[in-house]
Amino acid sequence: MIMNKWIKVCSTHEIENKKLLRFDYNDKKLLIVSQNSTIYAADSVCTHADADLSSGFLNSEGIQCPLHLSTFNLDTGIPQNPPAEKALKTYNVKIEHNVVYVDLKN
Repeated sequence: MIMNKWIKVCSTHEIENKKLLRFDYNDKKLLIVSQNSTIYAADSVCTHADADLSSGFLNSEGIQCPLHLSTFNLDTGIPQNPPAEKALKTYNVKIEHNVVYVDLKN
């Protein structure tokens, strides 16, 4: 049975000011991104070369890895260009009372 596991990550104000935020929870390294008035959550480690995506770059296509410049779609996690071939895991996000929550389903 899959159960929701919502965790509190940050305030909306905090992420809107930074645009990219890394959040560590137990063994998970999460990337929280604010783009075009939407907040996204994904794994923070590039699927190609284990680079930390929180030090990457936002562009119109998504989050770009700082190491080899693969870009991942923020909705789907699918890489938009090589060398990355494997999708980045993405997570559902909800906002309640200006607090960002991410669902880490089992």
